[in-house]
Amino acid sequence: MSVFDEIDGHEQVLFSTGPGGLRCVIAIHSTLLGPALGGVRFLPYRDEDQAISDALRLSRAMTYKAACAGLDIGGGKAVIFGGAGVEKSEPMLRAFGQAVESLSGRFIAACDMGITTADLRVMRKESQWIRGLDAAEGGSGESGAMTAYGVSLGIRACLRHLDDSESLEGRHVAIDGVGKVGARLATLLAEDGARLWVADIDQEKAERVARACGAEVVSREKLYLLDVDVLSPNAIGNVIDADLVDRLRCRIVAGGANNQLAAPTVADRLAARGVLYAPDFVINALGLIQVVDELHPAGHDMNRVRQRAELIPERLAEIFNRAHHLRISTAAAAISMARDRLAAVRTVRSFWLPPRCA
Repeated sequence: MSVFDEIDGHEQVLFSTGPGGLRCVIAIHSTLLGPALGGVRFLPYRDEDQAISDALRLSRAMTYKAACAGLDIGGGKAVIFGGAGVEKSEPMLRAFGQAVESLSGRFIAACDMGITTADLRVMRKESQWIRGLDAAEGGSGESGAMTAYGVSLGIRACLRHLDDSESLEGRHVAIDGVGKVGARLATLLAEDGARLWVADIDQEKAERVARACGAEVVSREKLYLLDVDVLSPNAIGNVIDADLVDRLRCRIVAGGANNQLAAPTVADRLAARGVLYAPDFVINALGLIQVVDELHPAGHDMNRVRQRAELIPERLAEIFNRAHHLRISTAAAAISMARDRLAAVRTVRSFWLPPRCA
């Protein structure tokens, strides 16, 4: 397969190298609704193919996420190749900032796995197109708390759809990943009476969260096979594949991780088995909504972000109903909803370009 076949459907893909061992990919899937916004990942990818695939899949999902959330923003994603002998440094992060700046606002970078607000502060020295910095730096701060809150609302929406009750009291929830989002989600669910099981590649972190929330720590392998109401992936993507889907014993899959399903056919199989799937790019959208709010003409307002939180359960209810009436998976219903909005806007323009200099 040629590189052009692989990036088909994307407007632009930038490959860049630089000081500090920088090797990165910035994928812009669509700017139909506005400039592309997406997180930056720093991970020890197995190889270049895996890194590029991650950037392409995630940027596409960001387009759908923004469209379903009603945001005037496009979809993009950036990955920085980590791995043996490669560590984050000021030269690397500043070089990445220069790569972002070279796109003249067509891509706006924010936090994702392996990147902190301190890293963003270094990138900001080279680019004005960095968002999600700490409040002291003029940003909205780390978005994990808002993402977790939105996921908790989405889980309630799933329960309401299946049981006509959104109560979490006595519900059994398995949480994979207790990082920025998962740990906060565990706290929210525990406070509302859910019984929790947690897993993380960092055993110490899992045990710390378990003590705080009264949860039980299990291995990741065991967690995915538990008989629970809700399975909540909140770490890496591609965790539910064709082999695992037939062994799941949950009623609902609803978490904050991106690209939870290894392939589109997995969504069809979940639907066939009667497992309700909350499309990840819908249920985890509140973090994006928070970062995008920094672009508001009146400045960032967290109260405005909280008010938009109700969009998550409302949109999921629409998706569940669409899936039922069209007899398609919830993932397909969410994508069709996003594409409907994109098609409507396409009658006005095809992509976003920065304003021309006078």
